[in-house]
Formats: sequence, structure tokens, C-alpha cells
Amino acid sequence: MDKGKLSVVIPTMNEEKSIGLVIDEVRGAVGESRPLEILVIDTASKDKTREIASEHGALVVNEPRRGYGRAYKTGFEKASGEYIATLDADMTYPAYEIPSLVEKLGKEDLDFITTNRFANMAKGAMSAKHRFGNWVLSATARILFRVRIKDSQSGMWVFRRSRLGELTVESDKMSFSEELKIEAFKKLRAAEVPISYRVRVGEVKLQSWGDGFGNLKYLFKMRF
Repeated sequence: MDKGKLSVVIPTMNEEKSIGLVIDEVRGAVGESRPLEILVIDTASKDKTREIASEHGALVVNEPRRGYGRAYKTGFEKASGEYIATLDADMTYPAYEIPSLVEKLGKEDLDFITTNRFANMAKGAMSAKHRFGNWVLSATARILFRVRIKDSQSGMWVFRRSRLGELTVESDKMSFSEELKIEAFKKLRAAEVPISYRVRVGEVKLQSWGDGFGNLKYLFKMRF
């Protein structure tokens, strides 16, 4: 089995209720199977997120510049692993599935894996409004770019760090997620796999209408 080092990148902003749980789940899943580093990219949390993350063994990187995409870009620059995995800090994504996704990269000769939250979503994990918005954005991405993606907004990915330089991702905002996937499916050996998706721990940070319309506008900007 491939024993390449794994870097798990987690962006945070005021996630003191859940960040320790996420880090522990990652560590429990990976165990001694491969070298592991966990990077928490914190965007000016006002609570104890950074302290808790450090106590649980994560490397905390302070990123004063705001933006979902900006946090990930900083995390990718700091990561040293052969493989990179991402997930949110709110316990919604199944960190326990990371090892199997990394193995899938090798077994199926893939460069990039994204995930489909709608395949097995817990009741109450996403509002009807967010589900509809995700459907619109994913359908638009499929039509404009001819990519086979069912969940264009998923924030759980696993990929080979060595291939990251082949992707051109400009957005520093929420649209980073859809742009990264479109680039990966156009240029790399990429796949989307189903995952479980859970009810989040803590408060929702997503700005439904603002982020949704911003992401839709960005898709058309990319295409035209």
C-alpha cells in the first residue's frame, strides 16, 4: 500500500465547538497508516478555534485575508504531503472516509477526487433553499463546461499535490470550489464519488443568496 504523506487542510472561522472533533476524527481514521499533517487555516476567529486546534495537534496558520478560496490557497502552499485532502470544520463531512479516497486515487490511477453530498445526506443537513441553489449551480456547471459533476459546491476533495500546478484557479471566494473542480475535470484524471453528509455542529456561515448569486455569476464569467 502507498504510504505517501497526507496533508489535511481545514479552513476555519469561529469553529470552537467542532474543530477538535474534526481533528480527532481525521487522526482516528488515518492512524498509523501513513504520515499525516493537519493544517487549520484560520481566518481571524474570535473564539477559541486556534487554541483548540493546536491542543489537538494541528498546525494552525493564521490567514488575515478573508475568503474561502484564499484560505485554501494558503493551505495548499503550506502543505507538504504527497496527497492533500480537504473538509470543513463543522463535522458535516465524513473524515473517516479520507483513507479510502486516498487509496482510490492509486487504485484507479486518478489525480483528483471530489465528493457528492447528495448521495447520502442526513435529514436536516441542508435546507431546501440550499439544496435548490446547489442544483442550479451544478446544472449550470454541467451545461456550460460539460463536466459530469452532481455536486459542484462540495468542499471535500482528495488529490495529488504534484498536479496542483496544472490548475488555474483565480477565485479567492466561495466560487473557488466550483472553479477548482471544473479545472480538475478539464485537465486531470478526475472523478466524483458519493459520501455521507451530516448535520453541522455550530452556526451556519454561508450567506445563501449572496454566495449563491456570486457563484452563479462566476460560472458565466469563467465561460464567457
